[in-house]
Amino acid sequence: SRKVCLTFPPPFFLGEVETVTRRKVKRLLSFQRYCHASRLLRGLVPHTPRSLHLLDDDYLGQAAHMLSKVGTWNFDIFLFDRLTNGNSLVTLMCHLFNVYDLIHHFQLDMVKLNRFLGMVQEDYHSQNPYHNAVHAADVTQAMYCYLREPKLAEHLSPLDIFLGLMAAAAHDVDHPGVNQPFLIKTRHHLASLYQNTSVLESHHWRSTVGMLRESGLLSHLPADMSRDIEQRLGSLILATDINRQNEFLMTFREHLDNQDLDLQLASHRHFILQIALKCADICNPCRVWELSRQWSERVCEEFYRQGDLEKKFDLEISPLCNQQSDSVPAIQIGFISYIVEPLFEEWHRFTEPSLLSQTMLDHLHKNKANWSSLRCAHTPSDVQGRSQAEEPEGEVGEGADIP
Repeated sequence: SRKVCLTFPPPFFLGEVETVTRRKVKRLLSFQRYCHASRLLRGLVPHTPRSLHLLDDDYLGQAAHMLSKVGTWNFDIFLFDRLTNGNSLVTLMCHLFNVYDLIHHFQLDMVKLNRFLGMVQEDYHSQNPYHNAVHAADVTQAMYCYLREPKLAEHLSPLDIFLGLMAAAAHDVDHPGVNQPFLIKTRHHLASLYQNTSVLESHHWRSTVGMLRESGLLSHLPADMSRDIEQRLGSLILATDINRQNEFLMTFREHLDNQDLDLQLASHRHFILQIALKCADICNPCRVWELSRQWSERVCEEFYRQGDLEKKFDLEISPLCNQQSDSVPAIQIGFISYIVEPLFEEWHRFTEPSLLSQTMLDHLHKNKANWSSLRCAHTPSDVQGRSQAEEPEGEVGEGADIP
């Protein structure tokens, strides 16, 4: 009964890049857009917090109340997105820039900032179940929580904070809703452009640079400083490539074993920002069950849609993308065991440990147990009713407000 949402026209899936105009390729790359594609010349106004006037006072009041608790781990980004009329990313970023006084520190133009954030939010694909602007807002809120960790907060410079928040907000921008292997086997032009290496992450970074330049957000800064910011953003965003997980994990573990991390050094702080962004990007299993489960079902729905496309075009169905054999509980248990747990156990060590890191591990273990219970209760043939599965007994789901 589900409808498959095609992110690109069929020629892209078949690798017939030659049928696409040069202009459309430029627009998809989001790096050096033609003038007629500019939002300003098209007369499109990016969705910004100004659109909040469309909401009544009750909604505005609830959104403001939520922002007062934006540093708590049980922050409900889905509710916040509804209260802000779909502007959760822009609203959250503007708030956090004010919290850290980044607008004043970097002498940012508010019009250009709103333009840039609106462009970023708009360039996320709302039809993606998972890789959309709400995911970006969720990662940004998690990043804010990590930036406030006592072990880290006292060492961060305004530039560190600016880079951390910007990278979190833009780390998946213009995500097509399919993974790198899909782009490679369909001979997509991005796979060729980035030589089959960190294809999506490279595109997210280059798209972000394009929007920074189009908006003029950093145009008042010295050219060498702007270039340095662009390169550092790239280093952070590229670190989210899941294929580099072991590389970063082993380096992180080695630093902790040797006790040689020196956060007075800019290079070490940058490395921890990379780790923090990687944690924020995959922190869904560490959220309270009600939020964690929603994210799990969304990401699996996106996997299944890719599998449907692969089946439609007679391609081999990718791992985790076959809804007939890959159940949500099985996918989540594997993801937690092999990706999430190892990284967050090291983050727990790094924070020595903090109340937040202990809370995240507690949720992670409970959620893994919940998925195990659901996997035992439901066979792969029940996948069609994955969203209607009953809650496991005895799960709390309430999260204390973590300072």
